[in-house]
Amino acid sequence: MRKAVWWGVALLAVLAAAFFSLAPGIVERSMNKVEPSAALAQRMATPPRPSFAAPIVDLHADTLLWSRDLLTRATRGQVDLPRLQEGNVALQIFSSVTKTPREQNYDANDANSDNITPLVIAQLQPVRTWGSLLNRSLWHATRLRRAAKASGGQLRVVTSPGELDALLAARAAGGPVRPVGGMLSIEGLNGLEGNLGNLDRLYRSGFRMAGLTHFYDNEVAGSMHGVAKRGLTPFGRQVVARMEAMGMIVDVAHASHAALADVLAVAKRPVVSSHGGVKATCRVNRNLTDAEVRGIARTGGVVGIGYWPGAVCSTDPQAIARAIIHVRAIAGIDHVALGSDFDGAVTTGFDTAWVALVAEALRAQGLSEGEIGKVMGGNALRLLRAGLQPLSSARAGR
Repeated sequence: MRKAVWWGVALLAVLAAAFFSLAPGIVERSMNKVEPSAALAQRMATPPRPSFAAPIVDLHADTLLWSRDLLTRATRGQVDLPRLQEGNVALQIFSSVTKTPREQNYDANDANSDNITPLVIAQLQPVRTWGSLLNRSLWHATRLRRAAKASGGQLRVVTSPGELDALLAARAAGGPVRPVGGMLSIEGLNGLEGNLGNLDRLYRSGFRMAGLTHFYDNEVAGSMHGVAKRGLTPFGRQVVARMEAMGMIVDVAHASHAALADVLAVAKRPVVSSHGGVKATCRVNRNLTDAEVRGIARTGGVVGIGYWPGAVCSTDPQAIARAIIHVRAIAGIDHVALGSDFDGAVTTGFDTAWVALVAEALRAQGLSEGEIGKVMGGNALRLLRAGLQPLSSARAGR
């Protein structure tokens, strides 16, 4: 009897070990897929050879959500350091996802369920993250810092215009391997718990951009995919003002139409929509109207165009180019950028090693090299330099 009990315990231990080691990878493989079209697969039959040399910036990837070593080439997902280096990406903004509803959709979701908690437990993250959305983001910041420390200088965490310029100078100086920058953002300020001090904690941990909402309405604002879809709350207005003062860029991706309008009405600094599309080329609920694109442009901000069907109604670079060209037509070439949403539970036609395919598609549509340079990274760099400086410092420097 005693021997049977021990065999049962051993079996449970083996099953638990198999679950914790295999389940996160199985889940991710089902979500972050790279599925090129036949034509694109033929183009990608040879190793990537970046055809664009100017700095490339991607405004949004959810890679920190997954239990992968950022420094090692993975056989799943869409972003890691080796592939960023192959794609000649200068700066990747890594977003922290803390909660998503079950059966999430673009139309209406409440906050009564959470897909992320089981994933957090299965990944054996610190216990403090199991019930705290704030601590999930702080853990993501720790993971990025640890990866940078272990990278031997190949990955640098960027938190200020000075660090951004130092990164670009190091890349321009040449060398066997160009360093890649990583900056922290957060997808939905769901964990503030009514306390502006928690926003300060995020800032001290390195976060320099934040989306107000994700897939459900929260205490800050209404979501495009929420139930009420309200505008900014009184607390949300305090949050936006505090973010602008400290030098944390306001991201309106996923915000409801009412919340986006409220942000544009009070914004004193450039606003970003980090990842998504435009209704004119892909009529999906989450995408921006022409008026919203123009409003973001009036702040000096940029619209990041995504790479998945929910953003551009396709996975081909040509569809990404169509959305970019539309923003150029209605708001100007200075207000559009790249916002892949890589590793965001989306299917794309290519991973970050092949981001130069977007430049090729823009070139085929007749854009000049100067215009392509702005889209691929120049506009995002301008946004970051303008938005990362604390407001008091920015005024003192005028």
